[in-house]
Amino acid sequence: MSVELETSEGVDESEKKSSGTPEKENHTRMADLSELLKEGTKEAHDQAENTKFVKDFLKGNIKKELFKLATTALYFTYSALEEEMDRNKDHPAFAPLYFPLELHRKEALTKDMEYFFGEDWEEQVQCSEAARKYVERIHYVGQNEPELLVAHAYTRYMGDLSGGQVLKKVAQRALKLPSTGEGTQFYLFENVDNAQQFKQLYRARMNALDLNLKTKEKIVEEANKAFEYNMQIFNELDHAGSLLANETLEDGLPLHDGKGDMGKCPYYAAKQDKGVLEGSSCPFQTAVAVLSKPSLQFILAVGVALAAGLLAWYYM
Repeated sequence: MSVELETSEGVDESEKKSSGTPEKENHTRMADLSELLKEGTKEAHDQAENTKFVKDFLKGNIKKELFKLATTALYFTYSALEEEMDRNKDHPAFAPLYFPLELHRKEALTKDMEYFFGEDWEEQVQCSEAARKYVERIHYVGQNEPELLVAHAYTRYMGDLSGGQVLKKVAQRALKLPSTGEGTQFYLFENVDNAQQFKQLYRARMNALDLNLKTKEKIVEEANKAFEYNMQIFNELDHAGSLLANETLEDGLPLHDGKGDMGKCPYYAAKQDKGVLEGSSCPFQTAVAVLSKPSLQFILAVGVALAAGLLAWYYM
């Protein structure tokens, strides 16, 4: 599915039939950063496509509490990414790809957070450990190797534009979210009139960056590094999902069983005193009761979040 769409994308029929020097043209096209990224991450795409979690998501088998935690992880991820993009908006290796009006997602995610958690959402959430690792990597790249920021921006935003509408409809149908967009603002790009044309513009800008082959290869390596992190989370996520309780409340959210140190829950209210945690239930009512390790709580959350970006690539 995704591989066929992906490998044929951006190749015009006239290019395929073009005479002249096809070998030279093919070499030039393969030297383009967009082509190198597409070919260089194909194996990662195939692996991601075959995980149980990805298949379940595409079928609409996703629980609301996981989607809420996914939104949390997305918020922290894009906040970091856009902070570093703002920092490097004038850097020659990134400036041509700076489209804050068209692409930035933090404002949209803020609306989604308010919808799911209320006006005081910032007091309720924290960045999970797994999401924090990705956030730290983004900050490191932005502050030390800004040319590699291209890998993260391209992977995230082009994926969002490609599969956003599909994922939005899956979430709305599976979670019974409003058709008016509440809870799925992340997938709405109000300032992009034509997604396909914008992606072509973005790739053209990216291919025009003055980068040598070694730097391009490092960018592909950085993109694969992100996919590797994701795959590790998916593997743990599949295991954690198999332990998830089927028993739910009327609104479909599992209860915390009250066992263990709830203060270690990465999504518990950030400003709660440890002394008041005893006997309280997790604010997001995650399925901690059936998870064998506390770390699996946030693995579920971040896995859903990062899956969105990977799934979206399938529709590019």
